Amino acid sequence: MAELQIRRVGYGHPDALRLIAEVQAEYVVRYGGPDETPLDPLMFEPPEGSFFVGYLDARPVATGAWRRSGVEAFGSTATVEVKRMYVAPAARGRGIARRMLAHLEATAAAVGAEVVVLETGLRQPEAIALYESSGYVPVSGFGYYKDAPLSRCFGRPLPAGRPTTT
Repeated sequence: MAELQIRRVGYGHPDALRLIAEVQAEYVVRYGGPDETPLDPLMFEPPEGSFFVGYLDARPVATGAWRRSGVEAFGSTATVEVKRMYVAPAARGRGIARRMLAHLEATAAAVGAEVVVLETGLRQPEAIALYESSGYVPVSGFGYYKDAPLSRCFGRPLPAGRPTTT
């Protein structure tokens, strides 16, 4: 298998925009509409956040991002929210999502985050399985979809002294 290269890019980077369009199309199929969470691209610029694209053989195949959140979870408001986790269908089943999630956690911890939170939906059972197997547990609803019946929120404290990667 080719080695996954993860690069920080701007939210408006062409590879990011193409993969964001793909995940939005997947949301339309699964939920009947795109994710309508209000997002400002500046939310994903350091130090407030970061957006990453994963490449295999120089092909963009995955995205993941985090933004500072302030949501209280596990007794902390030093939280970041994971957004736009996506792996293109042709690249699934290779552990790419797990590697992207670990990268997001490490880069967030490197800037002082103590907790990661995220929102996903019941029609994404593979995402829920990934998060639960990565140590995430249910947390109180938050954000744009906090009262949506198909929404599920999860969180995980980040280990202190976590090694950093970029």
